[in-house]
Amino acid sequence: MSSSAPQDAGHRLWSVDEHLADVLGAVRPLEPIELQLLDAQGCVLVEDVTVPVALPPFDNSSMDGYAVRTADVQGASEEFPAVLTVVGDVAAGSGELPTVGPGEAARIMTGAPLPPGAEAVVPVEWTDGGTGGGAAAGMTPASAAPEHSGGEVRVHRAAGARAHVRARGSDVQAGDLALAAGTVLGPPQIALLAAIGRGTVRVRPRPRVVVLSTGSELVQPGEPLTAGTIYDSNSFALAAAARDAGAIAYRVGAVADDADTLRSTIEDQLIRADLLVTTGGVSVGAYDVVKEALSSVGPLPSSGSADSDEDAVDVDATRIDFRKLAMQPGKPQGFGTIGPDHTPLLALPGNPVSSYVSFELFVRPAIRALMGLPESEVRRPSVRAVLKADKALGSPAGRRQFLRGAYDAESGTVSAVGGSGSHLIAALAHADSLMVVPEDVTSVEPGTELEVVLLG
Repeated sequence: MSSSAPQDAGHRLWSVDEHLADVLGAVRPLEPIELQLLDAQGCVLVEDVTVPVALPPFDNSSMDGYAVRTADVQGASEEFPAVLTVVGDVAAGSGELPTVGPGEAARIMTGAPLPPGAEAVVPVEWTDGGTGGGAAAGMTPASAAPEHSGGEVRVHRAAGARAHVRARGSDVQAGDLALAAGTVLGPPQIALLAAIGRGTVRVRPRPRVVVLSTGSELVQPGEPLTAGTIYDSNSFALAAAARDAGAIAYRVGAVADDADTLRSTIEDQLIRADLLVTTGGVSVGAYDVVKEALSSVGPLPSSGSADSDEDAVDVDATRIDFRKLAMQPGKPQGFGTIGPDHTPLLALPGNPVSSYVSFELFVRPAIRALMGLPESEVRRPSVRAVLKADKALGSPAGRRQFLRGAYDAESGTVSAVGGSGSHLIAALAHADSLMVVPEDVTSVEPGTELEVVLLG
């Protein structure tokens, strides 16, 4: 983008789809980096990961019990137990293993390798545990009674070949595809990577999103309110929403309605932002300072050579378009790039519901695109549902309205939650969806099928 002054695109109404396409058209996935496993949680894998070794890497026991030869326990019962000589213990991590010969058994623990000669494992509950008594409830700890690694054990039930044995490669075989590129790494995926020996993985990092709210009337929660002030909820809502989308969120406390202060704050935050989000100050009021501040936040100093002129600037530093969208809530919006790295910035309206709906429609997709997710996972999923209501719902002509809803998947219905006012944040807390009323519809009768965007 080439202009250093904000552009006011308010001479026409943009559609929701046009604005979203403009946002996504300017956002590129972040460059891949190599991260330690836990640092990669929530990131998107950029390469296929194959299995270097079979998992499990050896035949091992799925039970605490005794490794035996099947012929030795054939026909065993409580009345006529098979009496076997115990030749040693096999614990998880054991190196040297005893060989199990005819008439012999080895105590074996869950996860321990199956010793040579053994063909099956009988659970300890099927034996006397080497005590000479009845059925054992468990094994005596080796440290407390080392003598039980020898002596005799009575087996009360037969076991077939490979009983209670996890076969080598029964989970994955060497050369198998463990995880495909594009996979979002959650706890199970991290576990698999660790299990196959990967200490690091190549991913697109989680985007760093800085959220700033504006308004001299805003007070931080926990502080006393004075006349004319309200608590700042937007920055908390949007930072939480950014985290929910997969980003690392940095919340900046409310910035007063002063262009110089806001400008300085934005410049300070650029160093740690892959995406900037402001809320408030984008309409046509005398104190809507986001427009005012962004008219002179750029051009910013360039990172030119050491002998460059002190006044050298990056002429492509900033361009923010302020526009009106054919939607309710959320008509005033701003979007562009800022600073020498052309960091995307989305300027959202200040009313709480307008701000949150705008985030869901525009900022969340931008975050997901930065993560490198496929197009099918960039936007929230939507379904068709039948409106359940006592009377028709009104909608302004020429505007796509997003009403808060409660969706019932079992009945395939959706109900309105609260009114349409953009300040009604309590209703938003009880909504799990957004009902979408098209631009050409001014009244929605009960029983009408609507598109419903699922928020959960």
